[in-house]
Amino acid sequence: MSSPIFFDRDLSWLLFNERVLLEAGRSDLPLLERFRFLAIYSSNLDEFYRVRMPAVLALQRVAKKKKAPELFKKITDTISRQQEFFGQLLNEQLLPALDSRGYTLLYHQSIPAELAAAVQQYFYNDVAGLLRPVSLSDKKDFFPENNQLYLSVVAEDREKNEQHYLVNIPSETLPRFYKIKNKEIVFIIFLEDIIRYCLPSVFPGMNIISSSNIKITRDAELDLEDEYGEDMAEKLEKLLSKRDKGLATRVLYEPGISLRHLQQLISRFGLQAAAVVEGGRHHHLRDLAKLPVGGAGWEYEVWPAANTVLPEKTLLQSIEQQDILVNPPYESYETVLRFFNEAVIDPEVQEIYTTLYRVASDSRICQALISAAMNGKKVTVLVELKARFDEANNIRWAKRMKEAGVRILYSSNALKVHAKVALIKRLHPEKPLLGLLATGNLNEQTARFYTDHILLTSRQYLLEELNTLFEWLSKKKKPDPSDAPLFNHLLVAPFNLQQRFIALIDREIEAAKNDRPSGVLIKLNNLEEEVMINKLYEASQAGVEVRLVIRGICRLVPGVAGVSEGITVRRVVDRYLEHGRIFIFHNAGSPEVFMGSADWMNRNIYRRIEVCFPVEDAKAKETIQQLAEWQWADNSRGVQLNDQLQQQPVAGDAIVRAQEQSWLWLSGKQQ
Repeated sequence: MSSPIFFDRDLSWLLFNERVLLEAGRSDLPLLERFRFLAIYSSNLDEFYRVRMPAVLALQRVAKKKKAPELFKKITDTISRQQEFFGQLLNEQLLPALDSRGYTLLYHQSIPAELAAAVQQYFYNDVAGLLRPVSLSDKKDFFPENNQLYLSVVAEDREKNEQHYLVNIPSETLPRFYKIKNKEIVFIIFLEDIIRYCLPSVFPGMNIISSSNIKITRDAELDLEDEYGEDMAEKLEKLLSKRDKGLATRVLYEPGISLRHLQQLISRFGLQAAAVVEGGRHHHLRDLAKLPVGGAGWEYEVWPAANTVLPEKTLLQSIEQQDILVNPPYESYETVLRFFNEAVIDPEVQEIYTTLYRVASDSRICQALISAAMNGKKVTVLVELKARFDEANNIRWAKRMKEAGVRILYSSNALKVHAKVALIKRLHPEKPLLGLLATGNLNEQTARFYTDHILLTSRQYLLEELNTLFEWLSKKKKPDPSDAPLFNHLLVAPFNLQQRFIALIDREIEAAKNDRPSGVLIKLNNLEEEVMINKLYEASQAGVEVRLVIRGICRLVPGVAGVSEGITVRRVVDRYLEHGRIFIFHNAGSPEVFMGSADWMNRNIYRRIEVCFPVEDAKAKETIQQLAEWQWADNSRGVQLNDQLQQQPVAGDAIVRAQEQSWLWLSGKQQ
């Protein structure tokens, strides 16, 4: 191989989002679920503009070569093509299907005259008191809120003087949609269209010349000093208040706005560096997930979560005897909550340690940790304050726990803690350590629609190393190779995770070179880091069969002769978000199975505390291998990536839908 080849990470991610969009085009899905896939696509794209577009725009500004402008054009062309398809799906398929069920969403349509009285009544009763019109000629300190909806309104006073205003759309306070039944039809109206309809009441005595929907998206990154200081929460709170004044990355406008008035907005708020994008009449279409419709046949059939543990003993006693594997959302998350709840009241439990990355807004886990501290137990929690878009919620819980006596630790800016682990220590030395090792956040809300894997274990050689990690984190030390903790069983970034995975792949390479069976099956959310990709290329060239299930970003180029012809990449998009990371190595017919929190991205390998762990219980190992094989074989919701960054159907005689098969098997409905 003359030089490594890689897909661009942003184009790769946009392809994943396109796969989400394609689910909305499936006529066999319930109608409301199709609208929800449109909403997920729209929400993902908003995040792309907040998180990734700042880097793309910066590269565009400083690059002297053609590569950056060409990449920027590819990105914007890709988004434009997807947006066009989005509009076709909505206008040609989903809205007519909604009409056929007696619901009319007024999309690019005027409000009918027969609804005027009801619309005006709702406006005066509920909407008017939340409006705050601002004149662009007013020089007071005002800036449009980040990623919020506004109407750009141009009006003339009695002297024919033109005035330009921004009017907020209070969709964070009121429902985005208002529903009115008229005869046999239920009309659904966008909140901004109600405000637009009633603008003469907002600007009495003025002539409304034009009104256009506007949304400004800003950079979501927060720049913290690299320190562990106890006042980090306070510093972060100040930065959060400034996030909405970060670099503008996109100005999204409604077609038909005059160029002069658009330039007035750009000039008034200093948006010259942003991408100026023509959207549809309505923005913020992530709210399509909240359409006020429903009933039998509108949504997926319910897949009840199976109970994983119904012990006569306590859960903690059961973990002493055997590993317990929980696979939400197919299996109940109550088992995880019970792990913490039993620790609260068990008199043998002396200390509890855990990491929290993204917690539920009403987290029962945090409430249990508070109770444990108030019950006199030593509770230590490492809260990751810089979990993007969850910072405020994490700060709130950190303060509440700290007030209750929980010892709160914060990570450094240079090293986030992304591991999903917990450790219980008990009073008597003969009582073993108990632990939780997981692929996903300790969050009972996201556990309802993220597929993850949680191992509850009393394997002391794993938990003693986990204790070593917590001791190291408690010292608030920066990584130092000369003072690195020792891990022989756990794979912990940035200490030994990359080296151990490389060694595991090297073993498969050695087997292939000696004409022995070999193989790798890896399931990740994202694959970006070049050292690991190059190692997979090396494995392919040695004859190792490399099977990858990558949900999102994939920079590895599969199927290239002499480079990666032994590598196949697939992805699955279905009713649940695939989130679990699984690593399976052939190992001469005695597979080694690992799971954990780490994707193979630069940030996960070099700049985060991540924990991956071996799965050694025979039943748990069999379960994870089976779930991974179904993911690989999915030809219902799965696609395969080719060397041109295109998604193609997965071949197979019998239809395999991995998520349905997993639920049927784990719930005992199918052996």
